[in-house]
Amino acid sequence: MKNKLLKIILIIALVGVFLYVNNHWLQVSSHEISSDRIPAAFDGLVIVQLSDLHDAEFGREQVKLAEKVKKLNPDLIFLTGDLIDSNRYDLEKSLHLVRKLVGVADVYYVTGNHEVAVNQVDEITGALRALGVNVLNNEAKVLEQNGEQLVIAGIEDPLMEPAKPSEKTIAKYMDRTFDGIPDQNYRLLLSHRPEVFDVYVDRQVDLIFTGHAHGGQVRIPGIGGIIAPGQGWFPTYTAGIYTKGITTMAVSRGLGNSIIPYRIFNRPEIVLVTLKKE
Repeated sequence: MKNKLLKIILIIALVGVFLYVNNHWLQVSSHEISSDRIPAAFDGLVIVQLSDLHDAEFGREQVKLAEKVKKLNPDLIFLTGDLIDSNRYDLEKSLHLVRKLVGVADVYYVTGNHEVAVNQVDEITGALRALGVNVLNNEAKVLEQNGEQLVIAGIEDPLMEPAKPSEKTIAKYMDRTFDGIPDQNYRLLLSHRPEVFDVYVDRQVDLIFTGHAHGGQVRIPGIGGIIAPGQGWFPTYTAGIYTKGITTMAVSRGLGNSIIPYRIFNRPEIVLVTLKKE
């Protein structure tokens, strides 16, 4: 009886350690994106992407996550939506992180579906702007360096309109956002949703940063993610880099959880992208 009890305690302890590691041990995924369209002035540009925090905590007031980002020495930081969670809305918890990030590099942000669902978009974006974050609501900014240009654009989550989220809605947002931007400019896009990859490809965006899929939440080694919003079971776009034509999409596995409380074989992720001119 005593041996059985010890085995049960050991199993529970091992499961606890496994779940803790899968949900709190930050992982950096590094990618080098090469293109002859990248301006020489931006060769070597380092971008850190954080997505789907969902009010998760990494150290007191997010200090562990912020320090991890700082050590990567990014030139730019992209926040690709779901900074908060609509089921347990606590904006201040997320702002602890943002306050630290704005001291590291220029920060750019787009909304996710949870910001829309909680019906506090103005409060959230207002607080971020007050901290110096570049909030991109269907707009583009042009960075200039040594006489060359790089475009950073961002679109709102489709739920910003009463229309059902669809490829058509995102296509409309993109057309509005890139109106007047010359095709020859290398274009970066922040967009929460990866499932509309073909829309990004059709509009020949160079590099898109997305999240939303949570890496499939539960990942089977050698197979991939199990389920993702907007894609269903065994989704196609859950993590890593996808390329078609001139278009590349980086999909973050995200940092936190929402409806499903645990990540399995799917550690919280910081995405690191370095641009290289061919």
